[in-house]
Amino acid sequence: MLPEQLDAMRVPSDPRIHPDGVRAAFVVTEIDLERDRYVKRIWVWDGSTARAVTAGSGDTSPRWSPDGTRIAFLRKQESDGAKPQLALLPIDGGEASIATDLPLGVSDLAWAPDGERIAVVAGEWRQPDVPDEERSRRPRRITELPARFDGKGWVHDRRDHVWVVDPEGGVDPVCLTPGDFDEASIAWSPDGSEIAFVSARHPERSLDPGRQVFTVPAGGGEAEPRTDVGLWSVPSYDATGALHAIGLDDRWAGPSVLQLERLGEGPVTSIDRALVPHSPAVAPAGPQWLDDGSAISLLEDEGRMKVVRLERDGTIAALMAGDRVITGVSPRPDGSAAVLTATDPTSPGEVYWWEHGTEKQITSLNEGFAAAASPVVPRRFTIDHDGTTVEGWIYLPPGEGKIPVLLNIHGGPATQYGYGYFDEFQVYVGAGYGVVATNPRGSSGYGAEHLRAVVGRWDEDTPPDMVDLLAAVDAAAALEPRLDLDRMGVMGGSYGGLATVRILARDQRFRSAVAERGLYSFMSFSGSSDIGPWFDRQYLLGELPEDWDRWWKASPLAEAHRITTPTLVLHSDGDWRCPVEQAQQLFAMLLRSGVEAELVRFPEEEGHELSRSGKPRHRVERFQIILEWHDRFLKD
Repeated sequence: MLPEQLDAMRVPSDPRIHPDGVRAAFVVTEIDLERDRYVKRIWVWDGSTARAVTAGSGDTSPRWSPDGTRIAFLRKQESDGAKPQLALLPIDGGEASIATDLPLGVSDLAWAPDGERIAVVAGEWRQPDVPDEERSRRPRRITELPARFDGKGWVHDRRDHVWVVDPEGGVDPVCLTPGDFDEASIAWSPDGSEIAFVSARHPERSLDPGRQVFTVPAGGGEAEPRTDVGLWSVPSYDATGALHAIGLDDRWAGPSVLQLERLGEGPVTSIDRALVPHSPAVAPAGPQWLDDGSAISLLEDEGRMKVVRLERDGTIAALMAGDRVITGVSPRPDGSAAVLTATDPTSPGEVYWWEHGTEKQITSLNEGFAAAASPVVPRRFTIDHDGTTVEGWIYLPPGEGKIPVLLNIHGGPATQYGYGYFDEFQVYVGAGYGVVATNPRGSSGYGAEHLRAVVGRWDEDTPPDMVDLLAAVDAAAALEPRLDLDRMGVMGGSYGGLATVRILARDQRFRSAVAERGLYSFMSFSGSSDIGPWFDRQYLLGELPEDWDRWWKASPLAEAHRITTPTLVLHSDGDWRCPVEQAQQLFAMLLRSGVEAELVRFPEEEGHELSRSGKPRHRVERFQIILEWHDRFLKD
């Protein structure tokens, strides 16, 4: 794969089955490099063929009306500054109409069971009467954190609330949750009497990750908490009206494997795998309830995302598995059929129809891309040491000769590499590199013990994840003699940037490095990141200011002066997860130490997700910059 072939990929997502159990809607995302934009449209499978049914460039989140005659979705117009608004499309013909004009746009939607109302999550200004020019001119007066959020920008002056919209446009939208709090993740009760959502309303909300599940009467009234403060997400109702959510009561229990709980009764599941992955997001998320009280759900497991059936007694049965990553599933109410989107190592994604245990592919979105890009199939390997097994993959370009090696480290650390299509690995293979990727301790998909193995240990000289990462290239080379250990590079983003710098300070074998959007100093990250006030406490198990010494020892910057490897530091100016000051500090330390280094900063329109959802031209330029850097030091 070449960097410029990004625009040949088509990625399906967010599948939703029609009430008739035969049709389905989903989103297809394409890249338009020439116009430097993403094109997102709603498609419909009618039982025999699939086609686009919307013509907008920013159409997402399709939701069938209960009677199946309309699709509600979010449409973002192409004009500068446009916000996504609720739109409605009659499925048997006609143009889409815009149903809202909310000032900060809509981010989520859900039909009422009677089809006469739609609940949305939409933002509003805390001071709505201030002109835009005056709002941007004024000094920002901040009283809580986060004041800015990655991918959103400044959020101190706005709030996300639950609204009810009349799809016929007869009355104005009604806000059900006014006040000084944010709401998200909405779900209707089966009788349409109430709406569930999650919100952080406790006094310490600026300094911890805690949220609660609330319900509010659909006709208006006070919101009532349904859980204590904890790690809660994705509220949902089963067919009997029982309210469920995924989470734990302890707000400081993360990172952990969160369980499905029937609120007021207790946990439904006790499986040591996540139903909602930490990253990337899946849609639909959480359990999809069936008429008999069981549910269909995704399950993250050892580099895969599979589909399982959750019975009311907590037992779990696998339905759809394989060496792939299923990114969304939507079943018939009786569980006899489902539509799903999935990706595998050689395909960015297709849509599939599963019925009575038999599965068929119903789209051919990426046949042309696969033929042109020639993606390779990785080889799995394992590392058995320290009483644990760590999984990894090797990607090799065609040929027989020795090739330089790139050790790639994922972010998180509570995420996983695995059996999905990853454009980065295919681009590096296309440039003649062997790629080694692994899920060290701290990764998700392998249970709570593996996930939490690094908690409280990053201030050690060689914590468990470093042991695993340093062993990965040797284990891979023992299986694949083409990997040239004399020409090795290391790279990673976010947590992967943190780990890259820590590796470079310990191991001088690497001849090239790229540290991207990383956390390098907990000392400043704790106060500047949108997750800083609680991420450090979760992973370092301490308190400030008592544990400043441990915070510094756990910081890669504390040992960056030992680095000798030429290092490219890559960051985005609009990154609020790992703010750009992290990159500046690392770059300055490398220069002070006499290391050959370069700092590349992408403009403020880019944030932490540049490599996955940044402007298309920036994504191509990022690839080109990374390859040029590694080529300089790893290719003769």
